[in-house]
Amino acid sequence: MRRIFWVTLGASAGVLVVRRLTAAANRYTPEAVARRASGLGDRLAAFSAEVRAGMAEREAELRDSLGLDGRHDQVDAHTLPEPGR
Repeated sequence: MRRIFWVTLGASAGVLVVRRLTAAANRYTPEAVARRASGLGDRLAAFSAEVRAGMAEREAELRDSLGLDGRHDQVDAHTLPEPGR
């Protein structure tokens, strides 16, 4: 009875090791690496789009708060220095 237990335990451990090694080997095939790389490219593109949108929003906020948004571009005639002075 003991031998059957140890043989079963050894066979189960062997099956688990083979399955894990096969899964690890499949992760590093050229197709799997290319699939992961394309997913990474998509995530990077989405991240950069979010960063650009945030930058544009923050720039608009700064321009508005500093008066650089174009609403204050008209020159007041009373603030111009007189010619010859």
